[in-house]
Order: sequence, then C-alpha cells, then structure tokens
Amino acid sequence: MEFSTFGKRYARRTGARELMDDLGAAMASEADVMMLGGGNPAHIPEIQALLADRLRALSNDARELRRMLGDYASPAGELQFRQSLATLLRSTYGWPLDADNIALTSGSQSGFFQLFNLLAGQFDDGSTRRILFPLTPEYAGYNDLGISNDMFVARQPSIEQLGGRLFKYHVDFDNLVIDNSIAALCVSRPCNPTGNVLTDAEMQGLGELARAHGVPLIVDSAYGLPFPQIVFRDCEPYWDDNVILTMSLSKLGLPAVRNGIVIARPEIIDALAGMNAVISLAVGSVGAVLMRELVDSGDVIDISRKVIRPYYESRMRAALESVHSSLKGRNYFVHRPEGAFFLWLWLPDLPISSAELYQRLKARDVIVLPGEHFFPGLGEDWPHKRQCLRLSYAQDAAAVERGIAALGEELHALGA
Repeated sequence: MEFSTFGKRYARRTGARELMDDLGAAMASEADVMMLGGGNPAHIPEIQALLADRLRALSNDARELRRMLGDYASPAGELQFRQSLATLLRSTYGWPLDADNIALTSGSQSGFFQLFNLLAGQFDDGSTRRILFPLTPEYAGYNDLGISNDMFVARQPSIEQLGGRLFKYHVDFDNLVIDNSIAALCVSRPCNPTGNVLTDAEMQGLGELARAHGVPLIVDSAYGLPFPQIVFRDCEPYWDDNVILTMSLSKLGLPAVRNGIVIARPEIIDALAGMNAVISLAVGSVGAVLMRELVDSGDVIDISRKVIRPYYESRMRAALESVHSSLKGRNYFVHRPEGAFFLWLWLPDLPISSAELYQRLKARDVIVLPGEHFFPGLGEDWPHKRQCLRLSYAQDAAAVERGIAALGEELHALGA
C-alpha cells in the first residue's frame, strides 16, 4: 500500500518506536529481561496503594465516576482539575494562573507534537521557523515530532569534568545564537536522558534570551517540579508569561492514563484546545479526576517530596554504585545524576557505536538505549553521540544490577 508523505514519515522506524517496542516486549515477556531502557516509572508500593484507594473511592461516587468515564470534558481538559492545579500553583509559587492558563493533552508526547507544530514549521509568508534546543543531548522523543523536515536545531554543550568519574553538561551561552529562524527554545529539566538539572542561573539566562528575541521558552518538567519532584539537587521551578511549562501525570505512576499538562499564556492554551477538539474531540479525564483531590489538597506535592523523590534517589545511588563496581578499570564517565531516573554513560574508548553495543546487550536480554537517538537537531558529526548510553534504574533493582554487570562484561570483551 502506498502511504502519503505524512503517513510515510510516521510509519517509519524511529527512536521512539524502538524505545516503546523494546519496552512493550520486555514488559510482556516471560523471559528474565533486564529492562534498563524504557521510560516506564517504577511501581512504588505506596503510590500503587494510594491509587487503588482513590479508585475505590471514585467507584462509589456516581457523580465523580461519570466525570471520569461517562462525560466528555472541554477541549482544554477537565475543568475542575485545571482549576485545582491553578490554585495550587498560585498558592505554592505565586504564579498568576487560572484555568485559562492550563490545557491537558493526551500525554506529553502528543502535547509536544501539538506545541512544536503550532509554533514552528512553514508560515504563510513562505518562511520556515525551528525549535532550538540550547543543550544537547535531549529527549529522543522530540526527534520525529515535526510534520516538516528540519524543524529542530541544537547546540553542543560545554562539558565540566568532575571528580569520581562524573561530568556535567552546561549551556554554552557563548555559542548560543538566536536568529529570526528560531520559533522557540526548548529544554527538559530534569533532562531525559542525562539526569541533568539546569541551574537556576542557566534557566534565568535562557528566559532572558528568549524574551529578548520575542520567542517562548518551553520547559519540559515531566520529572520535575512541582510534581513528581524527581530532582536530587536544590533548584527552583521556572515560569513566567513567556514560558510554556509542560508537566505529566506519567511519572507520578500513571503512564497508562496518558495525561500531559501545559501551562502557558491563554492564547496558547486556546490554540491547544482547538487542536484537541479536532484531533480527539476531548482529552481523557481518567487521570485528571483520579488526581484532582490530591492536587486540590496539595498532597500531590507532599507525596512527591516524601515518597517519590526519596525512592528514586535511593535507587540512583544503588545503580551508580553498581556502575562504579562493574566498570572498574574501564574508561567511563557518568553524568552527575541530578534528577529523573536515568544514568547517562559516556564511554570515550568505545570501539563500536553505542547502537552496536545496544544490539550486543539486547542479545543478552539487557535493554538499554543507545546515545545516537538523543541528539535531536544536532546536524554535525560529533563522535560523542556514538559514545553514550542511557540506563534506567526505575525497574527491578536486582535486574538493574545484573544488567550493569553484563554491560561491564561487554566493555571488557571490547577492550573499552
């Protein structure tokens, strides 16, 4: 069958497809798969119990059950949830928000598809504008979201070498050029894949640059503040009326409900609502109704701080210890893990590409993500792209330890 140009673009093999195929196969497999590759959050017992309690309570409330399952929400998403979230953000951070500043999307991935194509691409005057990633590596899922070619451009980072086999990426402001071809800046904080948390000073600098050039700054906070707070260093959330802040319910433990959150100026929210209406009539309300009471009370922030963050921080420390133990004697560096639930390995002496290493590990039932996918918009041939791996430590702790040990064995065999 002959597909359209649009159809061919989204039916082809992509990094996102590879990631999700591996994740789905691993989750469904009866084999002892060591899943270090996906973005699925951990099944934290306290969170699972909390969600079960909420479902039981809602099943006995006919009105709430109808809102969750039986009625369409508005195109911008379930109104009571948006009102509760606006109130929470006003009271916690002093941000001047109401429900008109918030839209829900069918997951963050869909939300970014809408945002990127709303702001960038072809314009009526024949010009083309692009999304600028001021810092790479960045989220692999951004790669294929543009409906036009060359929608993204990126800048290499500066690299700070730290002690203890650690390093950190920083925005290279000296080489950050913003011209009339740029429609918006975009960063993830914490960063998927590296666990990097941009400093408050870096966020301030990016915000000032974006405003000076009349473009918005998009901040992907799927792992960050105010929830789920998978952040292991002190930092402040960043929002003003030139910022488009995106959040998610996925990393709270609800990836299957597919609810993304966008916080922005009302005209952007209104445009997203229009897109929702055309694409899906309305956004699903399951996650919004399930979580509204926790948002309304502010408990979602307490749970994030007291349960979710400590859980992942403990898992991070164990995974980092495994890396140092299993890769002893190898030439490796780990990006300082400051948030999210990934370790980002840099292997300068790797004699094969990280994509080939991924295949070797996959043959041993160890699933990782090769670094090549995580440089959207970076056209230049930077060898660093082929020397990195992303490891998730969110799944079974023993499997993560065995997977890292297998990685060490492969590197030893390769002489890397």
